Parts: sequence; structure tokens; C-alpha cells
Amino acid sequence: MRTLRTDAEREEAAALVQDRQRWLTLRGLAVPAQTDVPALFRNPQTRPAGLFEDGKLLACMIPEHTPGPDSGESPCLFLGCVHTLPDQPDDITRLITLWASDFAARQGLPVVRAETLAGHPLSADPIAALLRRLTDMGWIIRGSGTGREGDRVARLELAAEHRPRLSAFIGCRVHAPETAPSHRGSA
Repeated sequence: MRTLRTDAEREEAAALVQDRQRWLTLRGLAVPAQTDVPALFRNPQTRPAGLFEDGKLLACMIPEHTPGPDSGESPCLFLGCVHTLPDQPDDITRLITLWASDFAARQGLPVVRAETLAGHPLSADPIAALLRRLTDMGWIIRGSGTGREGDRVARLELAAEHRPRLSAFIGCRVHAPETAPSHRGSA
């Protein structure tokens, strides 16, 4: 895992997002309607991170330190705009899960939060199948509603946990995340 610093790395992440969105669209699955996600990765003001293997970008996301909202939730590492290379095994998501849990713990944050698009009720496929895989990896479903970018989402949470042996599998060169801007679409 590393922070995407160059314009070329950001452009590669934007292309991965576009490929993923095309893949989802061809299968009739939800894609973000409210936000130009590839543009977020091109924006030099964001600090996206990427999961690489042998120089190939397998996943990208925008990690942020999110102060607890007014509802009294604790601060967290928020993984925004997580996208994986199409037609890859769940192992990528599992690696992201392990890394995020460890990274949050190293930042002194108690939890990781994320959102996944939920165009259907959470108990109906295809979202139900995805949520089962994520809960098998340790994520907890914290309900659904309007997400940070205005789309309907399932809210996910993962406990932070130090994983000192993880460095044998995943090298981490991600900078400490910046504090996220205010929650535009929170409900």
C-alpha cells in the first residue's frame, strides 16, 4: 500500500475506477450517481492510496481521518471510494481489510468505516452477497442510508487491530490520513 503521489499514479487510479464502474454497469450493478469518482483521484488535493502487487495497481481508495460526527461516534479511519480491479478474487478485499485494521490501529484510531453502494435492500442480492463476504472478513454492517457522496449506501465498520506480522505480506507507505471535510451527505 502506498500513497499515490504522481499525476501518472493518480491517472492510473482514475482509469481503474472507470474500468470498475464500466464492469459494474455491464452487470446492472450500482455505480455512484452523485460524484465523479475518477475526478476525485485526479484531484491533487486528495491523498489517495493504492494497493500494488509487482508494480500493478490492484485497488485504490481515499483514506481519511474522520472526527466523530455530532451523533457521538468515535473518530475513525474512513476508507472512501474503494475500488478494486475488475475480475479479481476477494483476496484483494481481504488484504485491504487487514491493512485498514492495522493502519487505523497504528494511527491510534479505534475503528475503520466505509460505505458500499446499496441500490437494493440490504437483504436482497446482489448487495446481500457482498455484505456476507464483508462480514466474513470482520466488517460489521451499521445500517443503510444516504452516504457521504449522496448515494444510498450500506455503512460498514471494522475494529482497528495491530497486526505486526502483516508487514510480511503488505508493505505500507501510506501517509497519515488528513482530516476529512464535513460530512456532506450524512444522515
